Order: sequence, then structure tokens, then C-alpha cells
Amino acid sequence: MPQTIVFIPALNEEANLPVVLGELRAELPGVDVLVVDDGSTDRTAAVARVGGAEVVSFGENRGLREGIAAGYRYAHEHGYDIAGRVDADGQHPVEELRRLLELVQAGEYDVAIGSRFAAGEGYEAYRYEPSSSRRLGTALLRRAMRVVLGRPFHDATSGMYAVNAKAMPLLGVPYETGAPEVESLLRLRAAGLRVAEIPVNMRDRASGESKLRGRRAVELVLTVAGTLLFYGLWRRWRGK
Repeated sequence: MPQTIVFIPALNEEANLPVVLGELRAELPGVDVLVVDDGSTDRTAAVARVGGAEVVSFGENRGLREGIAAGYRYAHEHGYDIAGRVDADGQHPVEELRRLLELVQAGEYDVAIGSRFAAGEGYEAYRYEPSSSRRLGTALLRRAMRVVLGRPFHDATSGMYAVNAKAMPLLGVPYETGAPEVESLLRLRAAGLRVAEIPVNMRDRASGESKLRGRRAVELVLTVAGTLLFYGLWRRWRGK
């Protein structure tokens, strides 16, 4: 595989990181690994180093949007050809990430995004059953993305990515909203890059609780809606 790095944004994930790093070593032994430690108060950074990863640590918690930008920026500044991203909670099987990396390596796409909800290629529709509140938010987001992007997009908040060198500088710029994955899609669309949503299987997080539950999940939906509204107004203004 060309010079490739996989980065992992992490906040207090010392319990999950060893398994994630071990899976990366086993499935992608020739790939460099970076952990972006978002001001963790546990041993996340130390565990990452023991696991053989490079570490970028923030002195304080800056949020996911800073962690994502830092990972892509590191990949761009260090001259990597391809960058992958997985979450630190163990939800993203590395064998699925490998498929995305190979598609980008082959030049089929500039960006490949793993989707829990897209079907095809042997992946059944409706293989995941979200909670009622999450189902409502997902449906609203899906419709909004179709209006803004002009195409269906099933899993706009997925954290499993593979990108080439063209996309890295775009995605390494600090994000302005609390919905960095959605903002990423808007940036990629504006730049005219080839983006594909690839069906994948995902797992439940290995341990701990999701950081997107209850009130925070509602806040995310509202943030995403605001991001899309702003983008729609900006695009309309630019068209004048």
C-alpha cells in the first residue's frame, strides 16, 4: 500500500485503544498509526505510545472537530499518500477500513466513507435498528443531505474514512461547526472531489458509553440542521 496513515481521535479511551491498535497492527501491518489525544484525563496517550502509535496531544479538551482536523493536517504535512480514520471505541472493524483504503488506493475515489445504512455489495438494507429518537434524527438528516448534496447520503456522521492526498488539506482546515463530518461532506462537494459511500458493518463500542446520547444526540441533530441551513444560504448567495 502507498505511504498510508490511519489516525484515531481519542478522548479517555485507554480501555478501548489496545484492542483497536492491535487490530490495526494485525490487519494493516505496514500502515503508520496516529492517535490524536483530545486532552484526555486518563492514560490514553501512554497506552497509544505503548501500542506503537505516534501521538498528538492537546493540553485541554478541544472537541472532535479539532481532533479530526489535526489528524488530516498531520497526514498532509508529513506527505502521506492516503489517510484513514477510525474511532477509538472499537466500533469500526479494520477489515472494513482496509476495503475503503484499497478503493482510494486504486484511484476509484478521492474519498471513501463507511456507511452503516447504505446497502448493496452483499450488505443488507436495515441491518441496523437505531433507537426511535435516533431513527427520527437520521431520517431528517438523510433528507436534508439529499437536498443540499443533490444525492442520497445515508450515514453523514460516519467516522470511518479513507482519503487521498487531494482531500487531506481540505479536511485538515479547522471546522467551524459542531458537525465536522457533515461539514467535511460539504467541503468535498464544493471542491468537486469524488466521494463514495461504501456499505460496511460496524460493531457496538467495546466499553464505556457513547458520547452522543440523550441531550447531546439532540444537540447534534440541531447542529447538523444549522450547518446545512447555513451552507444552503451561502450557496444561494454565491449563486447571485
